[in-house]
Amino acid sequence: MFKTNEYFDGKVKSIAFTSENGPATVGVMAIGEYEFGTDSIEIMTVVSGNMDIKLPGSNQWKSFPAGKSFEVAKGVKFGVRVDMETSYLCLYK
Repeated sequence: MFKTNEYFDGKVKSIAFTSENGPATVGVMAIGEYEFGTDSIEIMTVVSGNMDIKLPGSNQWKSFPAGKSFEVAKGVKFGVRVDMETSYLCLYK
């Protein structure tokens, strides 16, 4: 069955499920800046809106509009900044 998750006082919400490619979540983020940690490799695809991402070891933010994906390594923290409500799909490897 589905598992729901809520982070940052309800500003980020997701639903976990098993996709044809393995464990996944779909979620939404309210306007704000967040820091996430990873327990596995994560491949995130922006479904709607836009995410600015600061990957480990970088001091620069990189923009990912709807339809674009990025990968984050296992065991790291990364920054996420959204300036509009944004939805995403995250696959876990």
